[in-house]
Amino acid sequence: MTRKLSSDYSMRGFRRQLASIDAVPQFAVLGIISGALTGIVILAFRALIELPLEQFVPDFEKFESFPSPVHLALPVAGGIALAILFSWLKTDTTSLGVVHVLQRLARFQGYMPWRNTLGQFFGGAIALASGQSGGREGPAIHLGAASSSLLGQYLQLPNNSIRVLVGCGAAAAISASFHTPMAGVIFSMEVILMEYTIAGFVPVILAAVTAAIINQAVYGRVAAFDVPPVAMNTFVDLPFLILQGVMMGCLAAVFVRTIQTLYRIRPRSIWARMMVAGTCTGLVALFVPEVMGVGYDTVTQSLGGELPLMILLAACAFKLLTSATAVAFGLPVGVIGPALFIGATAGGILGMIGAALYPEHASTPGFYVMLGMGAMMGAVLQAPLAALIAVMELTHNPNIILPAMLVIIIANMTASQVFGLKSIFIMQMEMMGLEFRTNPLSMALDRASVASIMSRSFERVPRVLSINEADNALKNNPLWLLVDGQGEDKRPAFILRTEDLINHLNDNKDSEEVD
Repeated sequence: MTRKLSSDYSMRGFRRQLASIDAVPQFAVLGIISGALTGIVILAFRALIELPLEQFVPDFEKFESFPSPVHLALPVAGGIALAILFSWLKTDTTSLGVVHVLQRLARFQGYMPWRNTLGQFFGGAIALASGQSGGREGPAIHLGAASSSLLGQYLQLPNNSIRVLVGCGAAAAISASFHTPMAGVIFSMEVILMEYTIAGFVPVILAAVTAAIINQAVYGRVAAFDVPPVAMNTFVDLPFLILQGVMMGCLAAVFVRTIQTLYRIRPRSIWARMMVAGTCTGLVALFVPEVMGVGYDTVTQSLGGELPLMILLAACAFKLLTSATAVAFGLPVGVIGPALFIGATAGGILGMIGAALYPEHASTPGFYVMLGMGAMMGAVLQAPLAALIAVMELTHNPNIILPAMLVIIIANMTASQVFGLKSIFIMQMEMMGLEFRTNPLSMALDRASVASIMSRSFERVPRVLSINEADNALKNNPLWLLVDGQGEDKRPAFILRTEDLINHLNDNKDSEEVD
């Protein structure tokens, strides 16, 4: 019994320490636990996608190797399965992805329901295994944030700790998906939490590192993409890179506006939405199978300059259409993967044009592909720093930083200033009529729990007390006096500053009572 009481007291003290925004050691422990939990969840999610596909093809990401009839049948079957799943789930449990994470942060202090998490886990696996045109990063972020949030809810941690855990889970999910822990940290701080604090950085970094280690223990140190050595050959490339930044910003605007347009005209029935999205992907895949699934194999081929110009053009245009349809119609897939795919193929097109115009000075195709990926990601998410760090981590080449900074910032400014583009996630929330508060006051209040900023320095006193009782009340130097009500009502009626009582005593030294 004594041991149990001691344990309860220790946990209660841990919660009280976490209520403060300066509880760095306690948050560090949470970051490690969150990273380990997210890493395990992401491994299970990937296994659920990959194991069924590996039974049919050795390389599960190459949907192009399936026979043509399968290119149509698989997405349609996936659409039917998703329609059945979401028809069975309640309406409020079909909110999924990064938008769901942001909504729960904005309205519910990061408290995420387990039913939505299960819907994302199985719905995302069905969608990606059936070749729907989307990324796995959105589902992974939801699963990482939700698993960490549920951990905090189970431990009954204060609200500010739940918010930090959500950021830890998001960073760990990106880290485990791309093998890019730094990009995961910056993405979480720039897109999810939208703030940079020391107390936030420490647990988020530890979560990203822990998840990366767990992922590498299973899959090895293989990067998400096979990136060849890339570098800018000459400063003659600079005008072409400026043009690339402008074009990527325009392409990002087209992608986001297409999602908005399709969202406005989408049918209300879940069955109709799932079937239309699945059929759209299937019909396009009959002619351009590269649009199916995440498409990382196509990105790798683009980096190596292995795809002809017409394939790149078709893949870029139809991936934009099918992915926009999938996102707008509510399929449980992510938008980051399609953004990287579109940026990679568009960059490959520009690289081929540059090589044709300036064969002696043009850089390798992989150089333009890599910059296109970073520029498209930064412009669509309105997260230029996360995109820059992702490019640097994927290439392991500091020489790409200068051109990447130029292209990413130009693309970002073109999308935001010329087309008025916000982050795709914020725009999705606005389309759904959801509120997302980003004002400094709300964010500052969210960082700390009430327990960390409320004052416990008070004494409870009656409304009328003697000089001796007043002196006794002031012995412990309280900041506040909690004054009881009159008559039989002994509940606190109001509070009084201690200094006001002291001033009153000094002004009425001859009185025997204080009222």
